[in-house]
Amino acid sequence: MAAAPSVFHRVRTGSKVGAQYDQDGNLIQVETREDEEQSVKLAEILELLLAAGYFRARIKGLSPFDKVVGGMTWCITTCNFDIDVDLLFQENSTIGQKIALTEKIVSVLPKMMCPHCLEPHQIQGLDYIHIFPVIQWLVKRAIETREEMGDYVRAYSISQFQKTHRLPEDEEFLQRKDKAVRTVLDLLDVYKPQRKYRRQKDAGELLDEDSRVHSTLLEYGRRYGFSKESKQDTVDQRKAPLASGSQAAAPRMADQSDQGHLQAVEEMRIETLMTSMAAMANEEGKLTASAVGQIVGLQSEEIKQIVSEYAEKSELSSEERSERYGPLQQHRRAVASLNKEIQQKTKELVQLQAKYEKVKTGCDEAKRNLTEATEHSEKLVRELKSLDELEEQADISLLEKLSALVTTNEKLKQQEQEFRTHCREEMARLQQNIEELNPVSGQDPEEEKERNQLIEKQYNTDREKLQKIRLLMAQRNRGIAILQRKIDEVPSRAELTQYQKRFIELYSQVSATHKETKQFFTLYNTLDDKKVYLEKEVNLLNSIHDNFHQAMSSSAAREQFLRQMEQIVEGIKQSRIKMEKKKQENKMRRDQLNDEYLELLDKQRLYFKTVKDFKEECRKNEMLLSKLRAKGAS
Repeated sequence: MAAAPSVFHRVRTGSKVGAQYDQDGNLIQVETREDEEQSVKLAEILELLLAAGYFRARIKGLSPFDKVVGGMTWCITTCNFDIDVDLLFQENSTIGQKIALTEKIVSVLPKMMCPHCLEPHQIQGLDYIHIFPVIQWLVKRAIETREEMGDYVRAYSISQFQKTHRLPEDEEFLQRKDKAVRTVLDLLDVYKPQRKYRRQKDAGELLDEDSRVHSTLLEYGRRYGFSKESKQDTVDQRKAPLASGSQAAAPRMADQSDQGHLQAVEEMRIETLMTSMAAMANEEGKLTASAVGQIVGLQSEEIKQIVSEYAEKSELSSEERSERYGPLQQHRRAVASLNKEIQQKTKELVQLQAKYEKVKTGCDEAKRNLTEATEHSEKLVRELKSLDELEEQADISLLEKLSALVTTNEKLKQQEQEFRTHCREEMARLQQNIEELNPVSGQDPEEEKERNQLIEKQYNTDREKLQKIRLLMAQRNRGIAILQRKIDEVPSRAELTQYQKRFIELYSQVSATHKETKQFFTLYNTLDDKKVYLEKEVNLLNSIHDNFHQAMSSSAAREQFLRQMEQIVEGIKQSRIKMEKKKQENKMRRDQLNDEYLELLDKQRLYFKTVKDFKEECRKNEMLLSKLRAKGAS
């Protein structure tokens, strides 16, 4: 008896309560010390995972270890890091599985070039202070990888779409492209440079670069030289304000005489260069002396002598003409011609400015109209899209009935408008007839009275008819309003999806609350049973204490007391054996349910994988069918 363990184990005051399990077999942790800094870091880690897109961190039924390790596994998988490590994550894993998973995660991090160090025991011990920087780096890397892959997948999808499909804008662009290319080629062909003259072979080589440039331009019919520059300078001088008066007249006259002299020299230079030019095939109608020499034969010495004499005579005639008239008369003529040209160009400028202002105002008004029309068109397109979405979500029979009623309503409104217009015209006609018959009405009042009665009668008839039409239209409007209310009462697909999400969230909350309540009930029942056993123990000890002195008074009472004590001990042992057996049965049931749960999780993962593979095969099937259709169409 003395060597046997104490049956009546008493729990000392102030000590921790022993290990307790709930109905699911999970260990109930009580009187654990919580670190505030660790709790803050855990909250920050969960916020980071939620911001990155790992929404399983919201589930209340998961333990912190499952949330953190699941988030790390999800981030590593999202990074698409090619390593030979299996990162299959399972919830509610055993201790061995957790240790193996943390070691795998720690072995992956250096290969991902993670700048932070982490040990497996820190993950298993939930050292959030050291886990937080690693989670932060993994979330950042996952977001960057997802953005890169998102751009790549978007570009790949666009390229795949453009291989087999075309938008209406692309079709329109391709149609306009051929026409625009043909137009540009035609314009280039029409306005391409055409050579009109060719420099003769025996004309000699030009020494200076300026002469070679002018000769090349003259071959293509371009006469660029001092003449245009001098004309432009003269026009600019004419447009300048005449504020200098007579004091600047003499220098201006000298400048103009110099410009006239330079112009004459430039003209002579151009004529000299033209004498060595021969017309091309398309300019044969415009024959010059050198062209005639080329046609007859450049080998003839007589023709060459005649051409040279003709050039000398033309130069002498120009010199005699300048000596005959004098530089002053030539300058006056040049000034008069320039003044006329300035007046003509000024008139043309004023006309062009007025025309420009008119065209500009018209262009601005057209732009405003185009902007308004574009905005109105976009608004109509948005409304049409919204109406199409509503039509897709609503019932087809109700829509057909509603469209018929709306069409009837529009027809009635149009008929009412036409009837009102007809009534106004009829009233105007009758008033005109009344005004025309006013002089005659004084002679025959009876006819006028009868006519007024007829008009009144017709007016009352038309008024009753209008009232009936209004009543009919009101009835139709009420029917349309009732149908619209019925359509509004039917929820759309988006609303049904939202209801489903809300019901799922409500079911999750109710399930979590129900589970928590069951745990509370189990804890209460356990504590109540413990209380009953403690009360029995206290009562037994009190009875032993009260009867101990009386039992020790005689040997017979002592033997009876010992027999009773042995019976009590045997009963307690049997109760203990029953409880141990019940405990083992519950533990076995818990293990069996846990195994079934893990099998169901595996089946769920296999189902999701099968569905994913099935979708991929469906996508491949659709691609093959589209290719077959394209081949069949071609």
